[in-house]
Amino acid sequence: MTTELSPYWLRDNCPCAECRDPRNGQKLFQITDLPQDLAIAARAELDGHLEVLWSDGHRSRYPSGWLAVEADGDGRTESDKRLWAAADFAHGVPEAHWEAYLADPAERAAVLAAVSRSGFAVLRGVPVRERQVLEVAQTFGYVRATNYGELFDVRVEPDPNNLAFTSAAIAPHTDNPYRDPVPTLQLLHCLENSATGGDSGLVDGFRAAALLREEAPEHFAALTRTPVPFVFRDRVSELRADRPLIEVDPLGRIREVRFNNRSIATLRGPAAELDAFYAAYRAFAAITLRPELRLDFRLDPGDCLIFDNTRLMHARTAFAQDGRRHLQGCYADVDSLASTLAVLHRRSAALDELEALFAGEGAGEYLGEAVTMAEHMLQAGALAEAAGAAPHLVAAALLHDVGHFQGALHGRDLMHGQDNRHSDTGADWLARWFGPEVTGPVRLHVAAKRYLCAVEPDYRARLSEASEYTLRVQGGPMSEQDAAAFAAHPGARDAVAVRRWDEQAKEAGAPVPDFAHFRPLLTSLMR
Repeated sequence: MTTELSPYWLRDNCPCAECRDPRNGQKLFQITDLPQDLAIAARAELDGHLEVLWSDGHRSRYPSGWLAVEADGDGRTESDKRLWAAADFAHGVPEAHWEAYLADPAERAAVLAAVSRSGFAVLRGVPVRERQVLEVAQTFGYVRATNYGELFDVRVEPDPNNLAFTSAAIAPHTDNPYRDPVPTLQLLHCLENSATGGDSGLVDGFRAAALLREEAPEHFAALTRTPVPFVFRDRVSELRADRPLIEVDPLGRIREVRFNNRSIATLRGPAAELDAFYAAYRAFAAITLRPELRLDFRLDPGDCLIFDNTRLMHARTAFAQDGRRHLQGCYADVDSLASTLAVLHRRSAALDELEALFAGEGAGEYLGEAVTMAEHMLQAGALAEAAGAAPHLVAAALLHDVGHFQGALHGRDLMHGQDNRHSDTGADWLARWFGPEVTGPVRLHVAAKRYLCAVEPDYRARLSEASEYTLRVQGGPMSEQDAAAFAAHPGARDAVAVRRWDEQAKEAGAPVPDFAHFRPLLTSLMR
């Protein structure tokens, strides 16, 4: 445990419900609300937590693991990236097939992680149709509309306002440096590419900047401190942003590269400063043209390239107009991609926790039945799926008995004559990740059993011996009045459906899919 702690830092991070909204973690106080002479009055380490009594009487409790976490960043600087040269992708670029990307959250997370860490990824087999690139962007974020519109066509135009809309070769560059904030992601979806030439190229601008820092630190310093006027003008737009070619964070780490010779307007200043800038500019440009840094590949119809426009420079070889080359592109923002990736990781961690319960405690006996708890729940989920049930009902059937997983198998208390209220326990626990469409049937599945036993005598007659015992422990069949009230409940129909699968899911040795089979469905329902 850390012995020296900053009082204001510690109090500013108090996790209690008085200090933070428990739903979103946002702080409920201003830093100026804390007393001027704030101090720790007393502290103790108990049960893996640091408990603090403050000089103003407030009490805080911090997990020891949280206190031990090292400082981190937002993932945008060179320290969180994989800097690369072309040879690093000799065995292939980061890629995935569109259908797998859509269907499998793990595949989607891998693609987005590649964009975050290496700066790019390619989706193959994306439908070749107009405006499809917008749908790709919407799988992880939002489209950034610009003066080019929500999307743009990269093809030869009769009256181009940008060299991208010609057949000329284009050197490595970043897009829209004259915009602040610059679009941080770019997507290019190939609709047609039958021309000779026109291959795409990428250069890791962070790697190029790091090489400049290593080989000529004075040039690197010049490019980080010189604001460059980037300008774009056409009949309807006039855009300008004055920013350095290489931007670093307060710790000196490379955070952004803006590099586009076509958009640099006239710098002004003393001759000595201009000489220093141009010497550095030329040195940096020469590094970006080194063949070993440039990764060239061809986009075929159905390929969609996603890349970080604040880091990677993209290029194109010239192409002959002996065929058609048509890409559709759009801009998006990396914060949305990072958000989507973080949520996918958070959901994956939650599902890992659930899967571990199925594999661990789930291997234990299930209330005297001939199946384990995990087998019972997997069978229930499989029965719901085979019946063509809605995804939320499949999830509820699969997870209906998680309340038995809390601690040392609360189900044993049930078999000893004590109602463990596992339906409420499970629903409350699942509510961290799932909405009421899933937790509602879980909460009501015991009540649904009592209801069915009241209104369908044949249902009760089919109960197993163990299920008949637990029925009595849980209150027995409902009264006529209670049954009528339950039937009027808006969630009764779903709860009854889950209950029927629950009762059927007790067949020893029945083949069922494993928990991993249900992960994509569960991920789609998580909030």
